[in-house]
Amino acid sequence: MSDLPRKAVTRTAKLAALPLGFAGRATWGLGRRIGGRSAEIVGRELQQRTAEQLFKVLGELKGGAMKFGQALSVFESALPEEIAGPYRAALTKLQEAAPPMPARSVHAALEERLGADWRDLFTEFEDKPAAAASIGQVHRAVWHDGREVAVKVQYPGAGEALLSDLAQLGRFARLLGPLIPGMDVKPLISELRDRVSEELDYGLEAQAQRDHAAEFADDPDVVVPDVVHQGKEVLVTEWLDGLPLSEVIAGGGQEQRDRAGQLLARFLFSGTARTGLLHADPHPGNFRLLPGPDGGADPALWRLGVLDFGTVDRLPDGLPPLIGAALRGALEGDAEGVHAKLCEEGFVKESVELDPDAVLDYLLPIIEPARVEEFTFTRGWIRDQAARIADPRSPAHQLGRQLNLPPSYLLIHRVTLSTIGVLCQLGATVRLREELLDWLPGFAGDEGDGPTEGEAHSPAGEGIHGTESGAPGADASRAPREERAGPPSRETAGGESADASREDSAGTSAPG
Repeated sequence: MSDLPRKAVTRTAKLAALPLGFAGRATWGLGRRIGGRSAEIVGRELQQRTAEQLFKVLGELKGGAMKFGQALSVFESALPEEIAGPYRAALTKLQEAAPPMPARSVHAALEERLGADWRDLFTEFEDKPAAAASIGQVHRAVWHDGREVAVKVQYPGAGEALLSDLAQLGRFARLLGPLIPGMDVKPLISELRDRVSEELDYGLEAQAQRDHAAEFADDPDVVVPDVVHQGKEVLVTEWLDGLPLSEVIAGGGQEQRDRAGQLLARFLFSGTARTGLLHADPHPGNFRLLPGPDGGADPALWRLGVLDFGTVDRLPDGLPPLIGAALRGALEGDAEGVHAKLCEEGFVKESVELDPDAVLDYLLPIIEPARVEEFTFTRGWIRDQAARIADPRSPAHQLGRQLNLPPSYLLIHRVTLSTIGVLCQLGATVRLREELLDWLPGFAGDEGDGPTEGEAHSPAGEGIHGTESGAPGADASRAPREERAGPPSRETAGGESADASREDSAGTSAPG
């Protein structure tokens, strides 16, 4: 596939074939069952074959199909480990690459959008794309002033393809549900469709990237390339080298994984607090791990490069304080207070009656990473969460179905889950509570108001506050909270010591 298939009939035919393929494989599976194969084995084979077909088609079509595939890709390790391997291979292909647009089409697009003399803007231009994604591809070049740049060229007809794909995917969203346990894909498709106009507007993307580049210009941890030139459906930014996060996930050392995870969590919360914008496309293809000034000798000095600001949530006052306050209340065991906050903000509708203690029991396992000083995100932990919420027989599933997600929180929710998914793919040990205390409104509470040792609702009796920030890699550049009382702890899923029980370094993924 060398160009973006734009004809609606062509794209629709490819997507419409997916449900037929699913149905055909279900019939094949029934035959295997009748032949004596166990339901569990046949189910895994069906899931594997379905994934292979689905993501092959999504990758070829680009547009909304590819965008949907990339959004799913961060959730791969919520799957049972026995079948996660084939999924992982198919999904991660969508994170860094797609079939490229041919050079002749690129040249024609640049001539139309930058003028007949577009080549005069560059001293060098590589026809082979450095990356190809859902609505455009990136070429490496040298700007006329000598700067190395990335030239992002939007595919002709990308807008029409995005809307058509997402509408078609929405029609059979329920058939895609079993691919990622515990995840409802229909709201994901709806939210992606609602963001189409913003995704296609390179002017909005350029402004969001400029805002981030200015705010993080001298930051020791985060690097955002600045915008060099912006035209209609063409965006030129500074080139950013570095190790793609997908490669860290695939084969990075543990120090790389931990540092990348810490910086990813920091960027999620600090970026919104500092810019009023939430980067809303946190799949691994949009991040790079960069060596520090010493060339990478000290892992504590490695930095996170951030790309692609095409989708952002505009939050001029930062993340809503309710998130931090409810999280804090849950960790303190304040079931009534948390329930009241959720009702007030619309997470629990007036017509729904829920037991506050049941709501607290639903939340506590999910927010465990915020309770301890350090938490190792693992595939096992995220699989447990996904299974708990996805199982129709479980109380968590029944309660979750009664909760409501207000529209203003939809993108925040997806970005948070996606980021946790990437942390699990990394298998990173992260001081998440430290980042929440520094950057999440409402989480730290009033100055000096943190729970003391033994007051918090947790097995170890820790409060929200930990010890003074002095863990390896802690940043002197960020002012720590004045008081962090309570004993330090470091846990993996199940409460084991992170040093004694660390999963394989192949990575981990996300919640449902």
